[in-house]
Amino acid sequence: MSTRELTCINCPLGCALTVTTENGSVTSVTGNTCPRGDAYARKEVTNPTRIVTSTVRVAGGVCPMVNVKTATDIPKDKIFACTASLKNVIVQAPVAIGDVILTNVADTGVDIIAARNIAAK
Repeated sequence: MSTRELTCINCPLGCALTVTTENGSVTSVTGNTCPRGDAYARKEVTNPTRIVTSTVRVAGGVCPMVNVKTATDIPKDKIFACTASLKNVIVQAPVAIGDVILTNVADTGVDIIAARNIAAK
């Protein structure tokens, strides 16, 4: 049996969580003040994921870069592959919020989408 201390990031309370695991399975979560803390702790210990934000270059736009993010969370161990795949991406202006910039990033099944509008020059 092992324990892990976490701080919940689901709301501003930032509950101090203690997660107990045995044989790779979560046996208990304590310290949470709501069910979201329990769900967060279980996921973070067994299958941590993150939303990735970055920027890519824009050709012919009023701004040279556009903010992008993953459409949903991706496995934490795919973050570096995700950011590496964005290194040489250049999109043509105009760009609208929600436009798909890159599909199936790092073989996660998740798309990279624009998080800002960029008008053409």
